[in-house]
Amino acid sequence: MTSPTNTPPGWYADPQGTPNQLRWWDGAQWTAHTHAGQPGQPPPQQAAPPNHNPGKVQHQVQQQAHVGPSAGGGGTLFTEPVLVVNQKAKLIELTNEYSVFDQHGRTIGSVVQVGQSTLKKVARFVSSLDQFMTHRLEIRDANGQPHLVLTRPAKFVKSKVQVTRPDGQPVGEIVQQNVFGKINFGIHVNGQQVGAIKAENWRAWNFAIVDHTDSEVARITKTWEGLAKTMFTTADNYVLQIHRQLPDPLLSLVIATALTVDTALKQDSRGFG
Repeated sequence: MTSPTNTPPGWYADPQGTPNQLRWWDGAQWTAHTHAGQPGQPPPQQAAPPNHNPGKVQHQVQQQAHVGPSAGGGGTLFTEPVLVVNQKAKLIELTNEYSVFDQHGRTIGSVVQVGQSTLKKVARFVSSLDQFMTHRLEIRDANGQPHLVLTRPAKFVKSKVQVTRPDGQPVGEIVQQNVFGKINFGIHVNGQQVGAIKAENWRAWNFAIVDHTDSEVARITKTWEGLAKTMFTTADNYVLQIHRQLPDPLLSLVIATALTVDTALKQDSRGFG
């Protein structure tokens, strides 16, 4: 997906060929921001993609999550040592959407909820029945190509998130293990537990991710999104720090963890971090 470098920033027909979809060209590359529409027609009430300030993302990483600058990283979801996952702020949440940045504030991916019917959106608007609904999200790269699919079946008490490739090939499952106290999740591949996600406090905002030897391999830190967002919107922000290069499928499951934690727990309640 390339375009001449002299093409000005703007909304253009999706080069992937998706019908009736526009994608934002930032003047240098295609981004993960898309909108329904026709070429030449700007998306309603939006002349540019959701703004983000790289300096704000860097502050979120270094000052709020206390994660120092990390060397390396190949600029993709699967090679960066630090991923910043910020949910788009909405007064009324009918569709879950997230932007994913590297530690420098560059957009490297997105997460979009897919497969929601109009009836389900209406139910989310008039009720608080999210936990009784099945949620399906795609983790996409900066070009909008899906790499992982997260499915959380309707839950009653405990959550389970199934992680697959876009073609349906299973990657593994992330299963909530308890309800009271510090919430823990098991990371399972082919029925075997290969790791765990352990909450560090009862509010379940910060998590340590360990492998099968109980050694910490990554960490999730919830960062303060601001008083107004906490009180009046559904947005939450997280920093995922991966301590070392991990083999697949553990790497894919660790990348999915920040979204798993958010979808499994936060969507059912609000709180101050």
